[in-house]
Amino acid sequence: MARNSRWTSSPLRALTFVLSAQLSLVGAQVAEIEKASNDSLLWGPYRPNLYFGVRPRIPKSLMGGLMWTKVEDHTVQHTIRHTCEQHELDGYGWDEYDVRTGGRQTIHDPANHIDVTTEFIKFPGGQHGGSWGARIKGTPRADAPPELKTTVVWYNTLEGLGSLVAEGDVEETGAEGDVLLKGMTPELGEFEVKITKGKGDHPQSNHPSFQDKPLDRTLVASSQIPPEALWQAKQVLFAQLKAEIDQLLPKYGEENPPPPAQVYTIRHQPGHGNVHLVQKVFEGAFEFDILFSSASAPKAITSEDLTVQISSVTSGFSTRFTDIFKPQTPFVKERYEEFSKSLFSNLIGGIGYFYGDSRVDRSDDPAYEEDNEGFWEDAAEARARNAAQLEAPSELFTSIPSRPFFPRGFLWDEGFHLLPVIDWDVDLTLDIIKSWFNLMDEEGWIAREQILGAEARSKVPEEFQVQYPHYANPPTLFMVITSFLDKLDAVKADTSNEKVLAEKSYFMQLANREAALEYLRKLYPLLKRQYFWFRKTQAGDIKSYEREAFSTKEGYRWRGRTPRHILTSGLDDYPRAQPPHPGELHLDLLSWVGMMTKSIRRIAVYLDETDDAAQFLKFEEAIIKNLDDLHWSAKQKAYCDATIDDYEENKLVCYKGYISLFPFLTGLVDKDSPKLGAILDLIGDEEQLWSEHGLRSLSKSSEFYHTEEDYWRGPIWMNMNYLAVQQLLNIAQQKGPQQAKAKQLYTDLRKNLVRTVYESWKETGFAWEQYNPETGKGQRTQHFTGWTSLVVKIMSMPDLEGGRTKDEL
Repeated sequence: MARNSRWTSSPLRALTFVLSAQLSLVGAQVAEIEKASNDSLLWGPYRPNLYFGVRPRIPKSLMGGLMWTKVEDHTVQHTIRHTCEQHELDGYGWDEYDVRTGGRQTIHDPANHIDVTTEFIKFPGGQHGGSWGARIKGTPRADAPPELKTTVVWYNTLEGLGSLVAEGDVEETGAEGDVLLKGMTPELGEFEVKITKGKGDHPQSNHPSFQDKPLDRTLVASSQIPPEALWQAKQVLFAQLKAEIDQLLPKYGEENPPPPAQVYTIRHQPGHGNVHLVQKVFEGAFEFDILFSSASAPKAITSEDLTVQISSVTSGFSTRFTDIFKPQTPFVKERYEEFSKSLFSNLIGGIGYFYGDSRVDRSDDPAYEEDNEGFWEDAAEARARNAAQLEAPSELFTSIPSRPFFPRGFLWDEGFHLLPVIDWDVDLTLDIIKSWFNLMDEEGWIAREQILGAEARSKVPEEFQVQYPHYANPPTLFMVITSFLDKLDAVKADTSNEKVLAEKSYFMQLANREAALEYLRKLYPLLKRQYFWFRKTQAGDIKSYEREAFSTKEGYRWRGRTPRHILTSGLDDYPRAQPPHPGELHLDLLSWVGMMTKSIRRIAVYLDETDDAAQFLKFEEAIIKNLDDLHWSAKQKAYCDATIDDYEENKLVCYKGYISLFPFLTGLVDKDSPKLGAILDLIGDEEQLWSEHGLRSLSKSSEFYHTEEDYWRGPIWMNMNYLAVQQLLNIAQQKGPQQAKAKQLYTDLRKNLVRTVYESWKETGFAWEQYNPETGKGQRTQHFTGWTSLVVKIMSMPDLEGGRTKDEL
């Protein structure tokens, strides 16, 4: 027996050794991929709430930002630019941008009579994420005064451990050449920031104040302020300007005041500090560089290096973009490619890194169960009496919906944002998804709105700052995981993998299948935790009201409901049953859970989690049956929400619009479904959802069309329209009874949507949050380059009209 045991255990030991070695190799490969990705993604314009702000993906570290204003008069406090604001400019944003290499942004500032260009470029190499350079250029507009005077301020702040010092002599009247900041932090090592002298003329004057502070020099003010105030650089600048003004005015009096260009300057005081303001005053056009060089890099970068790299990055972006997102017929004219580049560049140019504490109510108040009639009133009282706590700081790497209005992470927006991004950069997308799931608590909850730190809170009304752990949001990140699996399948089917292998810096986790599977293995427990959190916290009541359905469990209800809103659904003011009832069942939520179930089942199959996959399949089948049993109205020929009437019986509430389409939009309606024809009829009905600008959010025939807030009561939204176009394309490409109808709707809707967004962009310089169904004009939030950028994918979808080459648009 002992002999046999020895013979059998030896192969087992060998097998164990081989498996351990393989796992070790995979672990090393994953670690190498993560390091390479982290290095190339460390630095960026990750302060999207600013017109131009740079920081690394490191908490409490070095940050930089740009401010400017004309100094022709004494209106500086109204015209200085720093944070992105609505209706302040004629247009701004990234013309070309890649998170890993950099790009170019243009800013059109009519009030200051100047157009500003910011070019940001990365230089890989070294042990601390490499170096980077930024070129700032100003070009007076056609209506500018002949000798336009502009003051420009670049600043760096340092929070946390480390040091930052501006070299120079405080006895001088300013720096005649380049300005050099030298610093060190544990994460970045030693580094320097050089602000070059640059090119451009400077104001001259016979006023005696110019002798004390000639404006052909660069002024540097270093100071130490409380760390919590470092993000308020504009206020710091104003304080320094006021201190100088308070000395200038008594000195020269009201009879002989210095000209504005001289008045609004800081005192030259370079030295140690955690904030350093670097000010230049120009007359006419100007240009200068900011050069960050890591001491671990092969060499310090120069302006000449920056010039060469700008050209390389610009040409490289154009080539890649044409390969991935080239607009298809009928959008073949050059103007559509420029438009598409702009929207996509602004989508990924809106990626930011956020770090800070957040306000959360974890009181678990019984009123938050929302089980009683009048529950919204009880919940409101509970919110008023329960104090929210500031939770420990957390970090998030995310794209944002809008730089001026929503400069923070939104959970359901993010899934839509990443659908185009994953086509461009799989590894970046997976990194962002991981960042979101790292925010999950032990129960499986992720806050739907990420308001991290005082700077983020400054843009949010107080009543919306607190997050609640029983509030959900559409789980759109599961759509992106599904897209990742589609790409894995495509790579496996194409053994040559030429594109993936050629662009490893963007597709490392596609090029290495084991690394991709390891990513999924690590993410899978978090996906399961959130999935079952959804099922538990958003469960609806089927049993209590004797509803007839295949399953007594597959019905769901959004928590956070009030008579006028379900903010948690994302479709805030869309009409729902009145009054709210604890027995409600929401069609859109059941559809989202169905989509999530399909996605997680597919992941379970990928990872050979056979028991899980079997369980998810049963859930999926029950959800699809319950969609019909609980939500289909034969009378209305539409899917509807359900509620409980005065007789305690089930009642369907049908407000035709996006809600009615949700089973279709989330891919739960088969091409052979007998209900598909009615869905397509609703989509194509001009008296209901169809308009020449896109699908209305609410039926034109509804009594609630364009009423009250009119947020989701008629306007056209690109995220829902994208889902409709995608599903129409799926049906149009498969043989079935509705193929021809789907093909025509797809073709017409695709053209309508692109034309709507393009015409408004051409007219205003911006993408918008939503579009008017009667006029097609963009409205609500300006510079909404989040999910409106899905039009980039719509343009790159195939033309199904027989290969036409004529550009009708």
